[in-house]
Amino acid sequence: MRRKWPVVITALVFMLIIASVAAAGGVPILLYHRFGPTVADSMTITTPVFEAHLKYLKQNGYTVIPLRQVIDSLKNKKPLPDHAVVIVTDDGHKSVYTDMLPLVKKYQIPVTLFIYPSAISNASYAMTWNQLKELKGTGLFDLQSHTYWHPNFKIEKKRLVPAEYEKLVETQLKKSKDKLEKELGTKVDLLAWPFGIYDDYLMGKASQAGYTAAFSIERRPVRGTDNIMSLPRFLLENANQGKSFERLLTGS
Repeated sequence: MRRKWPVVITALVFMLIIASVAAAGGVPILLYHRFGPTVADSMTITTPVFEAHLKYLKQNGYTVIPLRQVIDSLKNKKPLPDHAVVIVTDDGHKSVYTDMLPLVKKYQIPVTLFIYPSAISNASYAMTWNQLKELKGTGLFDLQSHTYWHPNFKIEKKRLVPAEYEKLVETQLKKSKDKLEKELGTKVDLLAWPFGIYDDYLMGKASQAGYTAAFSIERRPVRGTDNIMSLPRFLLENANQGKSFERLLTGS
């Protein structure tokens, strides 16, 4: 009988890991875009509201984990901490540097930033490459792809003939990846779909281009059964504060 104990213990450990992954299947990915003192548009979260989010997470037993830890859990059945949550930001707006960065340092939280490189050091609203390098240097930011110039693939598919559309898709996926890796010296294998638009064709093209996971803007937590090339994220608005933010996290 004694010899059976290692087998039993191994089975129990495996079951616990699977149970942990199942529980972690409800991990919310919180998506931000830009910050500031006032609500300039629907994508702006005021900086005090963002800090209130971080305070709430800290005071209520949540653990902000790197996005890659969720992907690793989905792929390799690794357990995640209880009450895990992920923070990401799309686009590369300059307020990520001026407003978000100080709070990320203050609370020491990991963030994944999805960037479309055509705007960097070009558009007045965007960060510069030097600022992105500074973010990377903190060790708290993982810098990933949001395609090259943030196209609307639904519109482009209707506008272009199939061969031109295929070329556009391949360019958007590959050029963004190559530019980010060259400028920042980082591994780029994660993709945020512009406008949350994806389909089987686009997911296949992203896989071929070397992306291992991709993200939409479906407003629900990540579950263990989700397609890893279209993982959901909560697109946050400034109204998501107080009880609204709490309900978003708990699903109640």
